[in-house]
Amino acid sequence: MKNFKLKSVLVVLFLSTAFISCSNDDDKPTPPVSNTKISFVSAVTGPATGKVNDELSYEATYTPETACGVFSKFAEISIGASKGFGVEVKYPAEVCTLQVPQPQKAVYKFKATAKGTFEIKFQKSATEFITQKVVIN
Repeated sequence: MKNFKLKSVLVVLFLSTAFISCSNDDDKPTPPVSNTKISFVSAVTGPATGKVNDELSYEATYTPETACGVFSKFAEISIGASKGFGVEVKYPAEVCTLQVPQPQKAVYKFKATAKGTFEIKFQKSATEFITQKVVIN
């Protein structure tokens, strides 16, 4: 019986040591956090007409705040009752050491499922949009 108790105590000590030493508390480096901001569009180019179910491409020109800014997506923006799109730019968490930012271009895809005249609006400033009209036949 003494032999059984001794073996039980040793097994419990071994398992306790194994569980404590195998804990998953390793410090993993966290990836740097980036932030996003809306950049204003200075120009939009693209077709004025199109056909139903055809994909049209509109090139929006914008200038990020820093040269390290990279296009993320087109975000839906509201100015008063008007809705349109803004260019969302992703900036790295680190300090940007590059020089003056240059204008960049992003392509917005538009596809109409019905005939009509459509207005695609891109944020030009805090209070106004650039409007691109397209007639779909």
